[in-house]
Amino acid sequence: MPPTWSRRALIQAFGAGALAVPLAGPATAATAYSAEVEAEAATDAYDTLRARWRGLLLGSGFDPAAAPYADRLAALGTNARAYAASMAPATGSLWPDYPLAASAGITNSYARLNTMAQAWSQPGTGSTSDAALLATVLTGLDHLHTQAYNATTTSYDNWWDWQIGSPRLLLDLCVQLYDQLSATRIADWTAAVDHFVPDSAVAAYSGTSTGANRVDLCRVLALRGVVGKNSAKLALARDALSPVFPYVTTGDGFYTDGSFIQHTWVPYTGSYGQVLIDGLGRLFALLTGSDWAVTDPNRQLFLDMVEKAYAPWIHNGLLMDPVVGRAASRGVSAADALHIKADDHLRGHTLLANIAVLALGASTAEQTRWNGMVKGWMARDYYEPPLSDPQLGIADLSRLKAVADSAVPAAAEPVGHRLFASMDRAVHRRPGWAAAISMCSARTTFYETGNGENLRGWHTNNGMLSWWGDTYGNGQYSDCFWPTVNPYRLPGTTVSTKTLADAYGGAWGASRPDTVWAGGATDGEFAAVGQYVKGLGSTMLGKKSWFCLDDAVVCLGAGIKATDGVPVESVVDNRNLGPTGSHAFTVDGTAQPTTLGWKTTFTGARWAQLAGFGGYVFPGGATFTALREARSGSWHDINTGGTTDPITRRYLTTWFDHGVDPTAGGYAYLVMPGATTATTAARAAATGWLVILANTAAQQGVSVPSLGVTAVNFWNAGSVGGVTSSAPAAVLIRVTGGTATIGVSDPTHSGTAFDLTWNRPVSAVTAHDPSITVSGTGATLTLRVTPGTAGATQHATVELG
Repeated sequence: MPPTWSRRALIQAFGAGALAVPLAGPATAATAYSAEVEAEAATDAYDTLRARWRGLLLGSGFDPAAAPYADRLAALGTNARAYAASMAPATGSLWPDYPLAASAGITNSYARLNTMAQAWSQPGTGSTSDAALLATVLTGLDHLHTQAYNATTTSYDNWWDWQIGSPRLLLDLCVQLYDQLSATRIADWTAAVDHFVPDSAVAAYSGTSTGANRVDLCRVLALRGVVGKNSAKLALARDALSPVFPYVTTGDGFYTDGSFIQHTWVPYTGSYGQVLIDGLGRLFALLTGSDWAVTDPNRQLFLDMVEKAYAPWIHNGLLMDPVVGRAASRGVSAADALHIKADDHLRGHTLLANIAVLALGASTAEQTRWNGMVKGWMARDYYEPPLSDPQLGIADLSRLKAVADSAVPAAAEPVGHRLFASMDRAVHRRPGWAAAISMCSARTTFYETGNGENLRGWHTNNGMLSWWGDTYGNGQYSDCFWPTVNPYRLPGTTVSTKTLADAYGGAWGASRPDTVWAGGATDGEFAAVGQYVKGLGSTMLGKKSWFCLDDAVVCLGAGIKATDGVPVESVVDNRNLGPTGSHAFTVDGTAQPTTLGWKTTFTGARWAQLAGFGGYVFPGGATFTALREARSGSWHDINTGGTTDPITRRYLTTWFDHGVDPTAGGYAYLVMPGATTATTAARAAATGWLVILANTAAQQGVSVPSLGVTAVNFWNAGSVGGVTSSAPAAVLIRVTGGTATIGVSDPTHSGTAFDLTWNRPVSAVTAHDPSITVSGTGATLTLRVTPGTAGATQHATVELG
């Protein structure tokens, strides 16, 4: 099983170097670690690598008396002295609150010692080079070796603590304190690492030795080689990275479309994927130019993932929750007195720093592009500015500040659509806003819980539609959304309100629907996305489509049914208004009450607008319910490692009530992020802007004449709007002047060839993917599509007759 949140998070917070990104500066400072720290004591290749890793851990090229470093260094010293004062070596513990009988107690104890060692190593902490603090650290390390982490102990509890968490911290400590350690200590401690992380840990690319976990294991082996001056360990670490680089078609790893999966079924770009980019970036930087440099040409496949896999999930410096798995439930930790905080912005800041350090091992062009992206994200993160992030380590800060101060131009947020068919996710970006769609199928899990985390994430992948603005709405999910939102009313989802127990469905993504239609077709700007949705632990079924356009996402639902004896609901939106928000809500031009507890069902409503967020349009009128409420909870409610401190946030929720045991429920609405009341009302009045071609359990489709768009999701073979498909498919057609582009995919990933016919005169097909065969042109266009099994969009360009 994977680690608990508190362990990985504590390593990051207590040992800032453990996950901190290193190195100062983009241009001349990019080589600061080699120029400054390697010159300290480079008597052989191992000393060079050890000095280099020390620079990676502690940073370099910064003024400890200047902002933002001075306060962080002072806080580091305060925490370190508090740990030193409370350390009480005894049988079975080093600190009373971390018993060594639990494997997490060992890792967390090493994390505290790492904080103390950094306070001794770093300038400006008030404990720099303090002999008494050093003696206390060494006493603690000896105690942990005697009591728990040694070559004769048999592991217990969580494998991660023994093979990754504890040895990673122990080796970082060895690097920092190397000149203060006797040969006996180094030999004993590296023997303990060899005992728990033998060469066989990376012999096969399977089980717990894949993806991010494999990179972590290689990091342990490499540092063990550095500290113990063992060439074979370094070579093994380098070579064992190679299975991480190639694309995969099933299971853990990166897919050709940029999807990243860990735990077999879980989209995890922003959590395990972040650990992977952190580890690889550090290892590339450590080994570059040495006898153990990573030279596998497939490493370029990973470098390509910065823009292909990671960047699409960052918006204004935040890392979108749809790709962080159970990590979304990690808000404020109850561990220790620090109450470590995590949210989408803070996770994003770490990823920005990861990208910045990976750039050091990339080409000049890649470095320029990536640093430009990082600089732009930093500049736009008004909600939680990265350089004010209290949980970034000194090395993180020095690197990010150097990028921010560099001459590289800041890159703007991109505009376009990215469909990640291999992990049932989509990202839509337009000028001023971004949206993400979270789906699931037989290929991906309903949600992941485990280690007491994400206990109520049951419906997060039942079509959750998340969205953010440029200068608004960036705190929607950051501000205690997950512990306070109604988990049965996540925005965009269709769910049975049947009560589910915490962690229902099993741990580590065990529960998946047996439906296979999830995905869509895109031309890189617009998209037709759909999901055959099935309820977790319920009989609920339905068809959901999202047509992602220029200033709106058109949302259709059909064939919604269940026999659970409870209501089924489709949630239009659920906006977090903060602790005191009373944002104006207007329906068809009439302002609604702002009092808490207000609830109304509107009949025949044409549009609604929520001040500070955006608008919603209901084509032809709709019946929906709106509710203002204050909801209370705690992080502990959804994550046993979270604080029990009570939290209250206000929400404005809108939803369609399909009733108890519906047989053919449906809905239609537009989400318009950032739209004013005037813009929303105008769109509702423009009844010809959108034509709903079909909204049934067999097909869903729309036409937007002003955009030249025809888009259809074929749940079954059939004809809609002049388009005929002989099999389930997603189709997006864009007409511009005398040409048209056609995008088509098989969201079921069956790989079975099918025919697509467009009842429109076509004089010629000017370009098409090899998977498409032109069967006929003239009065109609007929294409034979052999889609493959990855759900990718196949394209053709035609001249209209």
